[in-house]
Amino acid sequence: MPELPEVEVVRAGLERHVAGRVITSVEVLHPRAVRRHVAGAADFTGRLGGVRIDAARRRGKYLWLDLADDEALLAHLGMSGQLLVQPEGMPDEKHLRVRFRFADGGPELRFVDQRTFGGLALADLVDAGGTIVPSTIAHIARDPMDPLFDPATAVRALRSRRTEIKRALLDQTLVSGVGNIYADEALWRSKLHWARPTDRLTAKQAGAVLAAAAEVMSEALVAGGTSFDALYVNVNGQSGYFDRSLNAYGQEGMPCGRCGTEIRRDPFMNRSSFSCPRCQPKPRQAP
Repeated sequence: MPELPEVEVVRAGLERHVAGRVITSVEVLHPRAVRRHVAGAADFTGRLGGVRIDAARRRGKYLWLDLADDEALLAHLGMSGQLLVQPEGMPDEKHLRVRFRFADGGPELRFVDQRTFGGLALADLVDAGGTIVPSTIAHIARDPMDPLFDPATAVRALRSRRTEIKRALLDQTLVSGVGNIYADEALWRSKLHWARPTDRLTAKQAGAVLAAAAEVMSEALVAGGTSFDALYVNVNGQSGYFDRSLNAYGQEGMPCGRCGTEIRRDPFMNRSSFSCPRCQPKPRQAP
């Protein structure tokens, strides 16, 4: 699933290409693409005709378009979802699921999703701690790159849980935007093993890993995000390049950039976790 930098790249592209434009028609080509809109595809398309898009916004890994009628068009990209801006008349993508046309006759907005794990839905906008967000994601915490992010509050939240640090980083109700890739990178930078118990972290350690997460995601954003295949692209269909700068994630058997020890891969929540055995020593009784 795309993480914060990848979603921010898409958000910025949408802000440039669709903000201020009026939707004239919406075509749903696969019902699963709007399954999260419980009123159904006909309601989804009917409510969007003639509506202006005011802005493209994001919280953590969640992306939405502010609409002129105090609603939001929330996009969940899933594993393979793409929001592409394409010239009208350009051949349809193989996995095109939803098409938006605009009053100015300019480029279309297309939702493409090979695996159909993602989707679109309409939601009311509500006030969540001083920020207007879609009601369905009001429980999602701020991310480390949010101007209103409070590191001290996030440190207390992490240390109050009885779990492993990586599980806590992936908990979007504690801190949002961090997924498997950037959690591994932040933990490598802060020299913490993924299984370190959160209730045994010092405030300094918890603050360091949050700062490392913000740092690595900022660097990834400059590079356009992380891409391992053609499934993640920005609105122009271009891939990011941060995978060339990864120090831990996906680097099994490669030498650690600090000490030269081979990076290790461990099973983690039906996925994998990558770390340096020397720089990130395993805590006692860890798996």
